[in-house]
Amino acid sequence: MTGETLVHVHGLWSSHLDSILLRARLAGAFGFDVRAFRYPAVSRSMAEVVERLARFIGALQPTSLHLVGHSLGGLVIYRFLERFPEQPPGRVVFLGTPSVSCRAALGMARWPGGVALLGQCVAEELLVERERRWRHPRPLGIIAGTRPLGMGHLVARYRGENDGTIGVSETRLPGATEHLTVRASHMGMLLSARVARLTGTFLREGHFAPFTSPCSSSARSS
Repeated sequence: MTGETLVHVHGLWSSHLDSILLRARLAGAFGFDVRAFRYPAVSRSMAEVVERLARFIGALQPTSLHLVGHSLGGLVIYRFLERFPEQPPGRVVFLGTPSVSCRAALGMARWPGGVALLGQCVAEELLVERERRWRHPRPLGIIAGTRPLGMGHLVARYRGENDGTIGVSETRLPGATEHLTVRASHMGMLLSARVARLTGTFLREGHFAPFTSPCSSSARSS
């Protein structure tokens, strides 16, 4: 083991069970001490979730701290570091996180009962216009999917590539260190061996290479 703590934060309507394979790969191939943070995204506000994450990490007492967020989990990490910036050194990876907008959430909110199903965190973060930029000094790598398989097509029309839930353009957060696309669906990223390698490499090295390829687009955000 490297002694490096990695906390994974799941997305909406998800749980720690969805990321079992990803976490096992990150622990096995990279030696991270991987922990899964669980939270009720629908019934709690973002502030409550962030406070819970702060207590969870505080109890771990890590000397180094890496953070991986899938979908809404990335926004939880964003708000956590915004509110509690003084953390042990480490890096961050977002997987399919709607950092700047979310057509699927806006589309579902128009359905009867849609806002209630989406819950408080999504209502606060994705149903109102917000300007976000990555200002934390720790490196952030973003992976977006381009396999359009998901329920998002029932509630939204996408412009350009998407993972079936989140559009690639919606994941591009200004200020991020690197942005990369992979041929995976929104939930498929959690099962992808390539995504696990890319995530572990970024957390260890601060960049996605050498697991990038000509068919992937990797670029530093401005």
